[in-house]
Amino acid sequence: MRFAELVEIAKKSAKLAGEEIIEIYNTADFGVETKSDNSPLTLADKQAHLTIVKYLELTNLPILSEEGRSIPYEERKNWETFWMVDPLDGTKEFIQRNGEFTVNIALMQHNQPILGVVYAPVSGQLFFGGTALGYAAIEEDETTRRLTTIPRRNMQALQQTKNTNVISSRFHQNQETTDFVQQFDEPCLVTMGSSLKFMLLAQGNADVYPRFAPTMEWDTAASDAILRTLTSGIYQCNAANEATIPLEYNKSSLLNPFFIAI
Repeated sequence: MRFAELVEIAKKSAKLAGEEIIEIYNTADFGVETKSDNSPLTLADKQAHLTIVKYLELTNLPILSEEGRSIPYEERKNWETFWMVDPLDGTKEFIQRNGEFTVNIALMQHNQPILGVVYAPVSGQLFFGGTALGYAAIEEDETTRRLTTIPRRNMQALQQTKNTNVISSRFHQNQETTDFVQQFDEPCLVTMGSSLKFMLLAQGNADVYPRFAPTMEWDTAASDAILRTLTSGIYQCNAANEATIPLEYNKSSLLNPFFIAI
């Protein structure tokens, strides 16, 4: 299949999963469980996973999903092209009914995110793009518009600019984040849930997103694909909290290092 076909399949599966999520979102019982890492799991996570997998299987490509079976590194390390999926990113937002949750689907090739789809079921916004397409776009209200590439500024430039928009996670505030924010001149703090934080960067509505708390590869892959198309990205942060090396994927451990998206 061509990349244009693959992204349409990913978009369709994200929307179908979104329908499943909204159906459960409008009920009284989310069927909340607690996973081994103490994170929540709902019936919506499970149903969205099943829907996405059923549709993506038409491509005959391997699928690595947060809610799927644990696939040994020895098996997946040889995958050339595969899907990486987070069926419901922002489960805590889902449970709190604030609408800030997404469906994330990334197409990986040689362990790099080359296509990404991020769908917000409540707003109906669907972001997609990647280097395999050569552009990124947003679908909203039955219209599609391409996202504009914004010249990338380094950390030093951002720190010397007043009112830099710094994104913060609603549920993962900590001292490292506070210290990072204090480097800026009168920063504006923007709070958002799920991968919608990355989409603020993609739309030029924010400047930088530091994350000094655990995330997994499927939390970032789809957004990373979109941001890389816009000459932005998600970077491992070094000891000086500088954004230098892009995130790596399909590692033996699927846990991301702390990062800065810019």
